[in-house]
Parts: sequence; structure tokens; C-alpha cells
Amino acid sequence: MTISKGLFFCSGCDIGNSIDVEQILSSYSTKQDIVVCKSDKQLCSDESIHEIKQNIIDNQLDAVIIAACSKRYQSDRFLFDKLTERVNIRELVCYSHVPNNHDTQILAEDYIKMSLARTDNIKKAQPYFPENFSKVILVVGGGITGISAAINGAKAGYDIILIEKDNELGGKSNIIFKRYPNGIKNFELKDTNITDKINELGKYKKIKVMTGSRIKSVAGQPGDFMVNVEKDNEIINIHVGAIIMATGWELYNPDYLTEFKYGLYPDIVTNYAFEEMVKKGNIVKPSDNTPPQSILFIQCAGSRDNNHLPYCSNYCCPTTLKQSKYVRDFLPQTKVFIVYKDIRTPGHLENFYKSIQNDELLFLTKGKVSNITKNKENLSIEVTDTIFNENIDIQADMIVLAMGMIPNHQSSLNLNYRLGADMPTLKYNFPDSHFICFPYETKRTGIFTAGSVRSPMDITSCKEDAKGAMLKAIQCVELVHRGEALHPRTGDYSFPSINFHRCTDCKRCTEECPFGTYNENEKGTPIVFPTRCRRCGICMGACPERVINFDDFNIQSVSAMIKSVSMPDEFEEKPRILAFVCENDAYPAFDIAAQKRLNYNPFIRIIPVRCLGSVNKIWISDALSKGFDGILLIGCKPGDNYQCHFIHGSELTEKRGENIAEVLQKMMLESERIKTIFLEINEYSKIPQMLDSYLEEINQIGLNPFKEL
Repeated sequence: MTISKGLFFCSGCDIGNSIDVEQILSSYSTKQDIVVCKSDKQLCSDESIHEIKQNIIDNQLDAVIIAACSKRYQSDRFLFDKLTERVNIRELVCYSHVPNNHDTQILAEDYIKMSLARTDNIKKAQPYFPENFSKVILVVGGGITGISAAINGAKAGYDIILIEKDNELGGKSNIIFKRYPNGIKNFELKDTNITDKINELGKYKKIKVMTGSRIKSVAGQPGDFMVNVEKDNEIINIHVGAIIMATGWELYNPDYLTEFKYGLYPDIVTNYAFEEMVKKGNIVKPSDNTPPQSILFIQCAGSRDNNHLPYCSNYCCPTTLKQSKYVRDFLPQTKVFIVYKDIRTPGHLENFYKSIQNDELLFLTKGKVSNITKNKENLSIEVTDTIFNENIDIQADMIVLAMGMIPNHQSSLNLNYRLGADMPTLKYNFPDSHFICFPYETKRTGIFTAGSVRSPMDITSCKEDAKGAMLKAIQCVELVHRGEALHPRTGDYSFPSINFHRCTDCKRCTEECPFGTYNENEKGTPIVFPTRCRRCGICMGACPERVINFDDFNIQSVSAMIKSVSMPDEFEEKPRILAFVCENDAYPAFDIAAQKRLNYNPFIRIIPVRCLGSVNKIWISDALSKGFDGILLIGCKPGDNYQCHFIHGSELTEKRGENIAEVLQKMMLESERIKTIFLEINEYSKIPQMLDSYLEEINQIGLNPFKEL
């Protein structure tokens, strides 16, 4: 069906000085479907925006094509109640290529053609709204993080349900005697104030507390989660819109630390057990309940160790300094030894560290505990690799192991998801979605983490973390209420639709979706939960039958863009390269390169995609059949330290290489014609050389023989 379009071209920002805008407009002024064809020197001005809106009304336009700057700029200006397509003429053409050049002009014309082709094959996305919608936010875990999150949510005006598996609130904070200070000058230890926080919960009618309760199952989707809770052997069904996991931490199992003789000698205890001891009001040796005359603290006991925990738990060093102050307060004459790999006291804690160093009965040394033995009177500790470059022996009545944190989360939600009941985890087994860009978000949309289940942290940090997670949960229910996607595609109203008549139940979409958007019925047919979807399009790229599409991003629209590009014949010897560029890291890198006026080859045609994982192999086939000489797939870096905003989209691109190789083999083309490049947003300066290098490879291979057809 032909739709009426308006083409509005900006000639400002050096666009009019780089290409012939009027020539392009004149070529479309007689097109039947292009009802309006205009240019303006400042298309983003109030006057121009008003004129565009008036043209939409007067000419009953179905779609608006804005040929100007990147869609990443002026996004708040070009908002119209019609299908709107942004053509990046400024960055992808004028700022990054030689002005008033024939190839630059052809490039601009091609981008207009591609955008018109795309507009003909998409429609304005219509939002999805769950039938049963809830703005109630569920907080799982009644420790300091969960309590703080619930209070912040209630203050913001939202109904909160707080679930705690134990019969009392407080979690690990109940056993902590004091907090270490975070001020510049005052180094007195602080109360945890956990009782005050628990009492504060009672002030808010919007908070419902369920202690002695466990989650049996979670089903549904953001805005419409159905949660079964077991309390007093009875199942209670609750309906919520978002979930915050604040299930806290567990101590790394000290039984694994055989090198420190834990369990062999009773006077070797963990920092957690030492805290419990002080909370009860005394410091005594477990072996005989007498006060120790000397205590040795061993830092990084199992932490920063590839055989145990490879990471730093952040809280251990200041906790040891705090506990050494306990010793001084309870046992003024007891000697304290601290053996450390490094002392890590970020921020104002450095001042606290310096104050502890003033203790005359405190001895600190950098070193490694190589052996612990028991003699008649006490424990003998051999320390090597010290800052003195010599081995030392320390005699101590008691040893405290500074143990690290591990997240407490497995099976706590019992998700009714096709991809499993547990929360997926990232590096070091912490549940998260993207630890660089999207803290609090997990791989399960609408379920957020806060506190030490997300990352090792102390009480103060947990309180702050609770605020961030609650803000994310509030954002979630509000976006779902408006029919929008969650971050990173906030504002996107599209969602996946499946042509079930052609679906072969291959399960590729259900297996490859990073966010568990799909469940399956007994036949293996996918069941879509639209608000779980982050709109990455990975399922669309995975589907061999091409039956999954989005209103404004689909198989046909990209194929039409590919086929619309003007293709020089073999005699012109001007190659054409198609680049599928991820909109998250790679596409912004191209924009930045353009802003820096870094020029690159004009033979590249860029199609932005939501994720490299959304690239379907049919697009590869279409491009090669059209005559493109090479295809670049440019996206975020995969791996443990990944940048991919959709978890494993870039990684899937590599895994799908066999399918792409099959396409090339059928067409009897060289495998080198297709290349995957991983690009971080700050690597924009590499783009010109990167593209030139690839073009050299294509020139050596030769032009695509399909140009002749």
C-alpha cells in the first residue's frame, strides 16, 4: 500500500555546502507518493517544526522523512504523531566525506533511497499493554538493602510488598556491632541503626511486610508478574509490576581455606564470627573462652585468589580496621597484627586507615601467610614476601580470616521461564545485565538487583544502591504502563510479532533470546511475553523462517533498503560495501568520528541495526545478490568484559558464522567478503583506517561477480 510522505531536508550545519540538496529534492518532487518536498537552513528551529506539523495536517501525510542530523541528535525536536524516519545526512555523509564530490552526492542520494524504501515497509509502532497491570513493586529480602528500597518506594508513592524468609527483619545487619566511619575527621564507629530502619517501615501504610515467607514461583512479565508466596504452609498469590532482589550475601565457605587451617584449630575464626562475638559483648578464644593477648588478621583470605574468589569484596579491609578498633575498645592491651596483600580503603576511609595506624599496639605488614602451626601456648604464623624482604614469624592467640562475599540469590525467585528458574549471572556469579552501562538491571526484564547480591558492598553502599534499584523498578512500571520498552530502547513502542502459520517450532528464538522473552508450549511453539522483550531483535536474526518481525524493524524493511542502493557496474570499478552497524556502541562511534571530521571511504553504505544479533542471514544473501562486494558486521565487543548492550548479540554473530558461510558457499563467493569487527564507542578514531583496510582486502579479492547480472 502506497503511503503519502513528506521529505524535509535540512541544508544547514554545512549540509548545503557539501551536497546539492536541491538536486536531490528535484528528483523526488514529481514522485506521486512524495506529497511534500522541502528544504530549510535550520530544520530544527521552532518555525520549521511548526511548518512540518502544519504540512502533516494540510497534506494528510502518513509519514515524515527528516534528512538532517543523526537520530541521536535533536531527538526531542522531531517528534510527530506520524511515522517518522530520520536520515543521517549530516554525520554519515557531509561531516565524514569530501564536500561537493560526486561520490559524496551519490552517497547522500542512496541514503535517501534507503530511507524511503524502509518507510514503505514499516509502520508506526503500536504499544502493547498487559491485560492485568500492576504498579505494585515487590522487594525480596528484608535486610538493610530491602528495607531501604521499600522505604524509598513508599516515599515515592508506590505500593510495596516486602518479603523476608526469616521471621525477623534486618538480615546480616543484625549481627554487625558497629559500622566503620566514612567521615573526614570523625573516626568513631557508628551504629548500624537497623532497628530504627525497621521501625521506620511501620510508618508507611503503602508497605506490606511478609516475614517468614518464601517465594515458590514467579510467572508473567513486567507489569504483570504473578508471584506465589508460601507463608505458614499456605500459598498466597500476589500481583506485582516489578521485582527487586535484595537477598544479600553469604560468606565464602571457609572450609575451602585448608591453607589457613580453618576448622583444624578452633581459635581461627572468620571475620563474620568475630563480629558475632563482639555483638554478644566480649572477645574470647573459642578454645577456652579466655581473652586473647594477641590477634592476627589475615586479609584477602580466599579473595583475589584464582583458586577461590578472584575478586576483591571491597568491605574486608575497612572491616578489619574496624574490628581492630573493637579489640582496642574491649581489650586495651591486646596486640593486633594485620597481614595484607594490599589495604584498600577508598575515599574518606583512607583517613580512617591512617587513624588506625596510630595505634602503638598495631602491627601491619604486607606479606603472604605461608604456614600456620599450633604450639603449646598459641598459634605460630609464618609470613613470607614481606615489605622487609625477609620472612617473619608471628605468635598469636587468635586468627581472624577476612573473608569475602558471595551473592545469595540462587533459586530465590523460582522463575517460570523457559530458560530456567534461576537468575542468570555474569562474571563472578553476580546477577546483572550489563555491569558497565545498566547497573541494577538483570537478564530478566523487570527484575532488578540491589545491594550485595549485585556486588560486594557495605551498609552505606547498600542504602544508596537500594535507591538506584527502586528508581529502576519505578521506571519499569511507568514505562510498561505507557507501552514503552525498558532501557536501552526507552521510547520504543514496538514488540515482536510472530507469523505462527509459518513457524516450524525450531526453538531458535526461545533459546537465543537473552532476556527470556519466550516460553514454549508442549509442542515447542514460542509463547511471547512482550514486556519481557528489550527489543534487540536477536530473535528476528535467529529465525530461519523469517517469521518474527517488529512494526518498525523487520526483515522486509531492511531487505528493501539493501535493494534500493544504486550499484555501479563492474566497469566503474567503484566497490560497494554494506555495513550493518550496531546502534549502541558502533553507530555512536561513527557519529563521533564525523563530529571530529574524520573522513572515510564513500563506498560504504551503513544500515543501523538494534544489535548485531538481529542480522538475519537473508540480508546477507540479498546484499550479495544485489552486487555488494563486501559486508561488514560492526558491533559491541563480546566476552567476559563485554560491552554488548544485549548480553550476547555480538557473540551470536560469530556463532552464526557457519550459516553465513553456507550462504557464501551456495553463491560460490569468497568467505573474506564478510567480516565482523568489534568496536567500542571510544574507538571512533580507528574507523577510517579500519574501513580502508577492509576495502584493500576487497580490492584484492575482486568485485562481486553478481554485478554483471
